Amino acid sequence: MVRRLLSYIIPVNVASRKSEWSKNLEITWNNGELVMDSKNTNYSYGSLQRILRKGLQAIGFDEIQAMEHILVLGVAGGSVIKTITDEIGFKGKITGVDIDAGVIALANEYFGLDAIPNLEIVIDDAFEFVLKTKDRYDLIIIDIFQDTAMPNFLFESFFSKRIHFLLRAKGILLFNTMLLSKQDNIRNDDYVSELQQLGFDTEVIPRVEEHNELIVARKV
Repeated sequence: MVRRLLSYIIPVNVASRKSEWSKNLEITWNNGELVMDSKNTNYSYGSLQRILRKGLQAIGFDEIQAMEHILVLGVAGGSVIKTITDEIGFKGKITGVDIDAGVIALANEYFGLDAIPNLEIVIDDAFEFVLKTKDRYDLIIIDIFQDTAMPNFLFESFFSKRIHFLLRAKGILLFNTMLLSKQDNIRNDDYVSELQQLGFDTEVIPRVEEHNELIVARKV
């Protein structure tokens, strides 16, 4: 494909869309990879897929394969789901929650998200979903951004306690965060301290792809 080869020299735009929640989304060939980007950051595949793959490797692919139900809060193009199904070979149930129907439509069109048989997509606000769901999960992945901003509710005590409740015994939280300021560093330090008080064994993987910090928390 000419566009794919050209992308090793310069990024090649394939499609641009706006949605209710995302001012601008682009599908682009970049260094031979088809990626989804917002105005200021990578949304799926490319660097984001590498970031979350590191978190999954820290948990252990064998451990993930043995799980029954994974919850993904913040789907975007579905790159972490592709890693879980294609690379890890996970056969259990995956529930993906995203507030933006437009981004899911793009993910279906360009990345074949709707062809994954063990995936259920729910269009909903993540906060509302965790309040309503009656399921329990072995792994909860949080990857929620609006461009480079992270909603405040992700770091609130009530939400953290609800995540703890929804995880099965020895369940795991994988949380992708972005650090762009000193205040973001303080926020993450406070958040990790709170997770430890709730009864999580925490591991922090700092400065993944420069600005991202992964938090891996095991329920004990």
